[in-house]
Order: sequence, then structure tokens, then C-alpha cells
Amino acid sequence: MKQKESKKDDNNLYVGIDLGTSRSAIVASNSRKEWIESFVGWPKDFISQQVVGKKVLFGSEALEHRLSLDVCRPLQHGVIKEGIERSEDAVKEIIKYLLKLAKPASDQKIHAVVGVPADTLKVNKIAIRNAVAESVNSLMVVSEPFAVAYGLNLLTNALVIDTGAGTTDFCIMHGTIPTEEDQKTILSAGDYIDEQLFSYLSEKYPNAKFNKNMVRQFKEQHSFVGELSEEIEVEIPVDGKPVTHNIKQEIKRACESILPAIVETTIEMIVRFDPEFQEKIKNNIIIAGGGSLIRGIREYVQDALKEYGPCHVALVKDPMFAGAEGALKLAEDMPSQYWEPL
Repeated sequence: MKQKESKKDDNNLYVGIDLGTSRSAIVASNSRKEWIESFVGWPKDFISQQVVGKKVLFGSEALEHRLSLDVCRPLQHGVIKEGIERSEDAVKEIIKYLLKLAKPASDQKIHAVVGVPADTLKVNKIAIRNAVAESVNSLMVVSEPFAVAYGLNLLTNALVIDTGAGTTDFCIMHGTIPTEEDQKTILSAGDYIDEQLFSYLSEKYPNAKFNKNMVRQFKEQHSFVGELSEEIEVEIPVDGKPVTHNIKQEIKRACESILPAIVETTIEMIVRFDPEFQEKIKNNIIIAGGGSLIRGIREYVQDALKEYGPCHVALVKDPMFAGAEGALKLAEDMPSQYWEPL
């Protein structure tokens, strides 16, 4: 009870951070919630410095001015790019910026729980420790799907599928802190969809001029799997003139390209679990992350699993903040011996 009272001390700020390949979010115990796209940009020269008026730019602002900047997306497949000093600097800047958005008081101690992909926990832990050491007082690094599960109070007989940009992470919860055996990461995720969609559109419309950022926006606005009644049309320049292109089939093919691996891994996770509890797991599957916004994904996965018996798949209500909110809940509940002082 004493520990719970100390958690409410105004001298402590608890934060949950979801450090994502595409987007990063923070939720703090002072009720602040913010997110940014995981891009950092530095002016290329003194002209660029005058144009943008800042030493460092983040997220959509960095993308908007990317022609004037050295832009870095520091996480690849959910891991800080090794050996690239700029990537390490960029992660530090993202962490510092997110903490600034949380608006801690000047005298507050900051205690951060950071979520990372399941299979990269060991690799990322040291790199993230180095990235946050200057900014927080204590740290805990956990897997993203575990953070989501904890935030939703899915502590037992549940399977979380967290589909982000760089990775799709799986975590089975069975009443204890999950072990490595309870978790798995695959690379079939949002970035792979972008690559496939770029390839399909390049093949179908060779005269159209578009870049990967445009393709990512097409996916985020129109993604679906299964059947869709309406057409999907976008404007893409051809010889400098905007021309309407139908991209419905390409969107469908690209989004469905990640599903076989997701379904296969889901089955693998369930089959290797204790057989007495498999039915309960199958009826408590949650899809989180940006991938949960793909129209039809819940129905697709649920239908694919039906041959293995009755099952139920649901979508997380707030994919943008589910991981960060779970990380904050962990920060507020976790006994002191689990924290790593910095």
C-alpha cells in the first residue's frame, strides 16, 4: 500500500513509450498523450537552416521539409539500425522530443517503460538504455504486445497480435510475465505492404511518377483485405499532369500479402501452447497496432482459423496509443525491484 501511495508523488512522472518503426507514442501519468511519426531531420546547410528555422525537425514536419533535410528513420524492423551513428542520435532526439511533449515539471523524476518488438528485446534493450540515459531516471524495456496485453488487462488465456510498420509481434498471456517462448516476431508488416504496393503500381502504371511516401499514404487511407464494393481511385502525375488511377486490386494484393505469415504464426503459437488451454486462447485473440486498421483483417484472420475450431478475434479500440497506455500502466503498477536505475 505504501508503494501505491508513493506512485502518486508529484515528484515522479511515469511514462509509457511505444517506440515504433513508423510512429512513436507517449502516455504520461499527468494525462498527456502525444504521438509523432518516427522521422528526424537535420538541415543540410545554412540555407536549409534559414528555411526551416530549427536545428531538428520531427515527424510530419520533417517529411514536409525533407528536401531541405538529412532525414533519418532510425528504426528498421523495430530495431535501432546498428553501426549508424545518425540513427542512434535520431532515437535520442525522438525520446527527448516525446518527453518534452509530455511536459514534465522541472523537478520531476521520470520513470519510463519502453515497448519494443518481442524478438528484439535483448538487442534493443542496450541501445534504448543508451538513448534514454540522459533523459530519464529509471527504465524498463518490455515487448510491445505484452504492453498492449497489460493495458487491456488481458493477463491470462489471451493472444495479442501487434502489427506495426516494421514487425508483427505475437504474445500469449497465461497469468505470468511472458517468456521468450510465449512471444514471436515476424517481418510481415506495414513496410512489407508498402514495398509490395510500390512494386505492383510500378508494374501496372509504368508512366506514373510516385514515391514510397505517396504509396504509404495510399495504403494508410485505403487499406483493405477481402471484398470491397467501392473502387479506389487516386491522382498520380503522368508527364507532370494529375491523372486518376484505379489502385483497388493493387491495395488488396499488397495488404493480403502479409496475412499468410500472420495466420501461420498464430496457429504455430496456439498449437505449441498447453493443449488444455488452447480453446480459451483461440477465443481471446486481439489484433493491435496500425495493421488493425486494415479493413476486413479481423474477419480474414477469424475465418482462416475456423478449421481449428471455434475462435474469436477482436480489434484493439485505440491502435495509436494501446501500447503506450499499457506501458504506462506497467510503470505505475510495477514493483521497484523491476526497474533499472539510470
